[in-house]
Amino acid sequence: MRYLGLDLGSKTLGIAISDTTGLIATSYKIIRHNEEYKRLINDVEKIVLENNIGEIVLGFPKNMNNTIGPKGELSLKFKEELEQKIQIPVHLIDERLTTKQANDLLISNDTSRKKRKKVVDSIAATIILQSFLDRRNKNGK
Repeated sequence: MRYLGLDLGSKTLGIAISDTTGLIATSYKIIRHNEEYKRLINDVEKIVLENNIGEIVLGFPKNMNNTIGPKGELSLKFKEELEQKIQIPVHLIDERLTTKQANDLLISNDTSRKKRKKVVDSIAATIILQSFLDRRNKNGK
């Protein structure tokens, strides 16, 4: 089964996809949006169908004190709408610091600031998905 990782930002949706064994996450693409969430959900549905995705992993941005702010509320609503439309499980994964991790990785590879802006959300989605896959495989599921 393949998994889809999503990092929902205010302007972009970073997307990662797993291999068929569910072991390795790979950056897939970024979709730009202007808070057009219905269109975004349709785009995700198309990716799910084209790639035989069985489950979705959505980054859940909590505050550092573990409370849920406006962006967290948006992710909860997006999760609910995805599940209603696509009819597959959507897992929320704590995504605190994943964008920083993605930026640090890109900086360590000497990626220019301009190029980093274009791919950081996709890399963050890959980190979110890979952490989910690692935890799932470690627990023997």
